[in-house]
Amino acid sequence: MQALLKEMTFATFRPEGAAMTKDRQRNLRTAYDIARNYAANPQGWLFLLGGYGCGKTHLAAAIANEMWQHGEDALFIVVPDLLDHLRATFRPDSTVSYDERFELVRTVPLLILDDLGAQSNTPWANEKLYQIINYRYNASLPMVVTTNLSLEEIEPRTRSRLLDTQLTTIHYIIAPDYRGSGRAGSEAELNLLPLLRDWTFATWADRKESLSAEDFANLRRAYAEALTFAEKPEGCLLFSGLHGVGKTHLAAAIANYRSERGDRVLFITVPDFLDHLRAAFSPQSQVPYDKRFQEVKTAPFLVLDDFDTKYASPWAREKLFQLFNYRYLAKLPTVMTSSTAIEEMESRLLSRLLDNRRCAVFGIAVPPYLGSLPFQKEGKTRQKKT
Repeated sequence: MQALLKEMTFATFRPEGAAMTKDRQRNLRTAYDIARNYAANPQGWLFLLGGYGCGKTHLAAAIANEMWQHGEDALFIVVPDLLDHLRATFRPDSTVSYDERFELVRTVPLLILDDLGAQSNTPWANEKLYQIINYRYNASLPMVVTTNLSLEEIEPRTRSRLLDTQLTTIHYIIAPDYRGSGRAGSEAELNLLPLLRDWTFATWADRKESLSAEDFANLRRAYAEALTFAEKPEGCLLFSGLHGVGKTHLAAAIANYRSERGDRVLFITVPDFLDHLRAAFSPQSQVPYDKRFQEVKTAPFLVLDDFDTKYASPWAREKLFQLFNYRYLAKLPTVMTSSTAIEEMESRLLSRLLDNRRCAVFGIAVPPYLGSLPFQKEGKTRQKKT
């Protein structure tokens, strides 16, 4: 394994990435610095998450190479290979007993587990991995783990150990696939932003002549909230309100503002996103399900239009929660629009949306632009700067 990894060093890693936005460059540089610091003093655990080809394995291997160069004992192993090696000890011609191999993995001074989640999730495999991780947890032995999975996809017992913030440093790498062109997979075919180039702050209509003073003030605050987020995008911003009140226009205006400043923005409606996910299960699909989900989940700037889960299937609600929860935890800029009243949101989503350290919710409580449908006044649920 050492021979295969010898080229993956800190010297050969490109922390500036390739054709990336400034946010992604900062994120990758941070990952690089964290890994270098860990290699200099391997204490606790380092947990690197991110999409295919983002550099996780290179950084983990660089840590291993740094240790080997200084004569330190470290084991770098891909998780499916680890399980295969354990199974191989049961063969009659094996020269190593299961207990010997298992003990080596559990007790090696530094263990690096690459690609957690790539294994077949059999009960035996999950049990062995948990035993290894739990032993090292109890013994406070240094460990590095990389994964393509979201946190929700990791086996619960293992996840509880990996997320102990007293022991683990967690970093989400949002760089695109190094082995591609810098464009995240088939993201271009999902993106509706090119169709919305005219939906900007400059083309926004404030409807002053047709609204009451109260409604006009509400709509102006929504505009100000959108512009503030566009100038300094942090965390999540949700616009709620009836269909036709201007939510999508404000979301598109934010997206166009960031795109004009060099950010790579993905604008997608939730029904389209779910259709693309379902299509990925087809044998004729050119994009695997995992890659399709990953490219949306890790988009550097994401707009989710029509984020309504009230009548969604359990599968759709689960996928949308996984998507939003990943971005919430990773603090990735996200704009959402929804016609579902905030208090009617699923409890798991609501608990995150009401975290005002990372999310802002604004209710646009005006009549629709067209027609005379009845509408609700602004609710009392926490809404930022209303």
